[in-house]
Amino acid sequence: MRQGSNYLKVNDQVEVQTGKDKGRVGKILKISKRADKALVERINMIKRHTKPKAANQQGQIVEKEALIHLSNLNLICPKCTKTVRVGRKVLEDGTKARFCKKCSEIIEPKA
Repeated sequence: MRQGSNYLKVNDQVEVQTGKDKGRVGKILKISKRADKALVERINMIKRHTKPKAANQQGQIVEKEALIHLSNLNLICPKCTKTVRVGRKVLEDGTKARFCKKCSEIIEPKA
């Protein structure tokens, strides 16, 4: 598994570090592990021109989110509300967990 795909999960709050949306915050909707990219709510918006599907329908311009590379995203710790680096450790019961390297709290994605 690549480095970029194991520190962010769906429903994590993230901040964009580079690009046109730098500094904006959003929630991860979907992660593509193969491409190392994520779909973040209201970030990296693109316009798609769609053709009419029926004879009585009009074509339109649809605005939707596009994938953004995981290396351009930083996790926001729910406890200390700062952008943080993420570590991984094995707990006493043998399960793996992510933790905030600033406040050392366990990070669990919101459902």
